[in-house]
Parts: sequence; structure tokens; C-alpha cells
Amino acid sequence: MAACRVFRGEEFWTIPSPSGSLSGIHTWQAILGCELGEDGSKGGFLHYGYNGMDFISFDKETLRWVAAQPQAQKVKEMWEDDTRKSQRNKVYLEEMCIKMMQKCLSYQKEAPKKTESPVGKVTRKLVDDSLEVLICQAFGFYPKEILTTWTRDGEACKYETLHKNVVPNSDGTYYVQLSIEIDPKERDHFRCHLDHEGLQEPLVLALKEETDIKLLGLLGAVIIIIPGALILFLIGYRLNYRKKLCQAMTIHLNHLPLEKLCSSPPYGTEDEIQSAAMLPPIMTSEHLVQEVAIA
Repeated sequence: MAACRVFRGEEFWTIPSPSGSLSGIHTWQAILGCELGEDGSKGGFLHYGYNGMDFISFDKETLRWVAAQPQAQKVKEMWEDDTRKSQRNKVYLEEMCIKMMQKCLSYQKEAPKKTESPVGKVTRKLVDDSLEVLICQAFGFYPKEILTTWTRDGEACKYETLHKNVVPNSDGTYYVQLSIEIDPKERDHFRCHLDHEGLQEPLVLALKEETDIKLLGLLGAVIIIIPGALILFLIGYRLNYRKKLCQAMTIHLNHLPLEKLCSSPPYGTEDEIQSAAMLPPIMTSEHLVQEVAIA
């Protein structure tokens, strides 16, 4: 582990400058780490640097500081007066650092050890009418080593291909991306080649594979939408049909005398209600009596 801090001279007044001046910009660096042997032995180190040179280091066995530069002597005396700080450094190097390292090693053991072949896809990003970027992605492969390149009519585009670093996934597998700038008119000439030990033969990808997937998805959406629209139409038609039947019943009942409404049920079959809906707006009582009798 390493750390570096840039500061102005007056912020670190305890370090005498060789030139006698503390003005300007200075750097303060720290390097520390720990070791765990197979026999259980533990090791650790803590070094500081000043302006690119070794400055002072910690000896965890003696809890003393070792000055590498004459200017570090004052710092050595000041830090050794603080025995609690020296003890904390020893605890960190022999305990806390070791625990963190063991935790990292446990993550490594959980990572997959069997070979996982890559899954790839090709997408594109349109820049303008004369330029687009083809992007090839490979993910889910293990181990990390993989050969990737773009080809044009079978010829490798080594210098035109832009690679990104292979990065780990949360499940222990790896992911990589490579791109190339092309003329959209020549898109069909380009292929992405992936070669990995998990593959029996190199994987060759083209943009049309993703285009076909989108087309299938569009066709599937159309197949789903058409029956759905038909069902909605039938439901609407049925509701409208019911509404007209109710209106016909209302018209029929409005033309019946009061005594008929009390002696006859105000309902009938759908055919009867339809027939009633076709009657003239004004009817005599005799006609209504005949109509009810027929019902």
C-alpha cells in the first residue's frame, strides 16, 4: 500500500529543508504492508519518503524509527517520544493488516476456478452520417486471459481497435470491451473475434446478430398486441350492445300504461327488447296490449 501527499513547506515545519527554505511545493509519501508466511510467521514494513527520497522507516521489533536522512533526526526523536504511536503501528502491521489480507485471500478462494467461456455481443453508437463506433463486449469469462480484436474482411485491425482493460465482475469472472470507428456503409465488413480457453473455437460476432434479436422482439410484440386489440374491441362492442338493449327496454317501458307495468314483468328476452326498440315512438294502448300479449 502506498500513499502520497503534496503540501506547502510551512505545513510540515518539523522537517528541516536541506536548502534551508520551506517555501514551495513538497511531497510526503508512505509505503506500508504486511506478510504472512506458510509457517504462520508475520512480517510488516512502514516507510516514509520526502520529496522523492527515503526519509524514515519504522522497526516494529524494536519500536524505534530509523532515519534515512539527516533532516529526519528531529522527526525520529519526536515520534519515539510518543510510545503509544509506535505500539499502534506494531499492532496495525501484525494484526489489522494481516486480518485484511486474510479477508482478501478468502475472496480469492471463493472465486470460480473452473473455466467459464465468454458471452459476447456487438452494439453500435452513431456519431454522424459518415462515422459510427462498433462496440464489442465479452463478459462472464474465466480465467482472465482473452484475445480480442476487430477484423475487416478477415484482416485484423490491430491499430484501429481500441481496447479497454479487462476488469473483474462481482462473481469472480471478467469483462472486457473493445471498439472501432468505421464508416457505416462498411459495417457488414467488420467482425469481432474472441478467443478464450473456454471456447472450442473463436467466437465471431457481427452487429446483425443484435439486429435480428431486435426484429424478433418487434415481431413478438406485434403478435401480442393484435390479439389484445381484438379482445378489447369485442369487449367494447359487447358493452355497447348491452347499452343499446337497456335503452330499448327503457323506451318500451315508458310507453306502457301504468296498469300494465303493475301486472306484467318489466323484462323479457333480448329478442323481445330488440323488437320493442323498433316500435314507432307513439303507439296506442291497443297496440301495446297486443305487443305485451305476444311477449
